[in-house]
Amino acid sequence: MTTLHPFIIPRLDPEYVAFHNVHIVHLPQVHELPWDPSIRNTYAIPGSSQPPPIGKVEDFNLSRCRVRVFTPEGPCPEPGWPVFIFFHGGGWTLGNVNSENAFCKNICTSKGCCHHFNSTELANLSGAQCVVVSVDYRLAPENPYPEAVEDAVEALQWVWQRGASILGVDTKRIAVGGSSRHARSGGNLAAVLTHKAAQLYPPIPLIFQLLIVPVIDNTASASGVPHASWRENEHTPWLTPKKMLWFRRQYLPHEQTWARWDVSPLLAQDEMFRRVPKAWIAVAELDILRDEGIAYGNKLLAAGVPTEIKTYKGAPHPIMAMDASLSVLRIGKQLVSDSAAALSEAFGTTSQASQAQG
Repeated sequence: MTTLHPFIIPRLDPEYVAFHNVHIVHLPQVHELPWDPSIRNTYAIPGSSQPPPIGKVEDFNLSRCRVRVFTPEGPCPEPGWPVFIFFHGGGWTLGNVNSENAFCKNICTSKGCCHHFNSTELANLSGAQCVVVSVDYRLAPENPYPEAVEDAVEALQWVWQRGASILGVDTKRIAVGGSSRHARSGGNLAAVLTHKAAQLYPPIPLIFQLLIVPVIDNTASASGVPHASWRENEHTPWLTPKKMLWFRRQYLPHEQTWARWDVSPLLAQDEMFRRVPKAWIAVAELDILRDEGIAYGNKLLAAGVPTEIKTYKGAPHPIMAMDASLSVLRIGKQLVSDSAAALSEAFGTTSQASQAQG
């Protein structure tokens, strides 16, 4: 049972409360179950939207993982599609390449994401009109740190070296990002990858990072030190401190690794931040991860990196996965729309998408 705590109910978006009490209250909590890899096949949050049509979907095998590539409809533009390398979440433990198909298609399309909006609302919406490369990185506990980081780097190198010829992408317009339904390990891997890309020889230039309620500091604790939101939101639904710490120990069984920068990118050296691309960071007001996402954005700003930090009021952690008409959770729809708009602006596809809709 995942009954809402009385303390948190008045602070939550009322639409989320109604949805939770119908669709989530009876779902088991993964950290309270005996671990079995088969949980990955069934364990998901209900409420995601039906995705729009796109051009094609293809899977490619890399050396240790695979990627799923979503390509927009229509002819490939010159000098190629912009490309968004995406990492699903699930606390480095759950999820797979199927987890975020709806989000990837909504980002890929030029015809308007979250198509359950009415016609007036939809007129202001579009996808990012880009190729999306979703990385099916290896999962813990079978494959703990640093395997997921290694897969992230390999996926980026594959896109950089072969993306133009195989995928028809413009490797001068590569963005990375991540999110998910459970714990935002996808955002963690995307943030880590921006620093890794700058350290490669030669470096791989990225133009943007899109981080949706990411895990940024794996030294955070339920005490609220160093991030007060862990204590303030201890009764939040779905991602509680106990659950987050369970995910952490699946991926990071050795506590001495928790402060490494490719585990906790907030702790990267200041000079490293000056070499990463501009950022858009979404945080949920009632998420334990809120303050570490804000702290990361502030550190980017202090390094001179253009960064937008957006807080979704009354929202708990998994709102991105709840954008369907079933849930009527408008804040989830808005998050998906805002993500596509941020990417579209970074890629310079905003006007193109508007013309396609018109």
